[in-house]
Amino acid sequence: MITYEELRRDEEIRTYITRADESLCALGYTEHSFAHVTRVAETAAYLLETLHVDAHTVELARIAGYLHDIGNLVNRTDHSLSGAIIAFRILEHKGMSAADISTIVTAIGNHDEGTGVAVNAVAAALIIADKSDVRRTRVRNADVATFDIHDRVNYSVTSSSVTVNEDHTTVHLSLEIDTAISPVMDYFEIFLSRMTMCRKAAEKLGLAFRLTINGQRLF
Repeated sequence: MITYEELRRDEEIRTYITRADESLCALGYTEHSFAHVTRVAETAAYLLETLHVDAHTVELARIAGYLHDIGNLVNRTDHSLSGAIIAFRILEHKGMSAADISTIVTAIGNHDEGTGVAVNAVAAALIIADKSDVRRTRVRNADVATFDIHDRVNYSVTSSSVTVNEDHTTVHLSLEIDTAISPVMDYFEIFLSRMTMCRKAAEKLGLAFRLTINGQRLF
């Protein structure tokens, strides 16, 4: 089976991810390049490993996380669907089995909050990992005076973590937000639908979803 590490070293895939992120940069979006996709891949793997899911499925989650935003190469609109098709082509060309391709492209095709559903464990882990990646270093705009709400919210996050509790009953997204930069309500204005999606994804994994901001439980 083709591995996550092999895909990370693949220059063709690196080009696609780079060009996809360049398109989003031109549109004014936050960072969706290697920092984001690597973090999503590793967080998705962490979630499934912690729940003692088999190593093969964990590897599929890493791959899905790494490739999940490649559809931005085509267009931001419906990028989860175009990304699933691109990933299908890449993985089929590299000789991956139909069963493994199916799991990965299903997860990628279901990660967007507009249409996605946590239809399997890999999709659920990908959703939580993707929607929880909120951090200052995703902001590219150097001019604070021209920040839009997405820039402000991401820039205001000074720390974030995703953890599963010892009893394996809850997945917890904990954020520290500088409210002098962005009020907590701004976070909910743009991320409420994503947090709802995370809750449903957590349920697919047999977990409750909790969101804490500045030490206060909000979800």
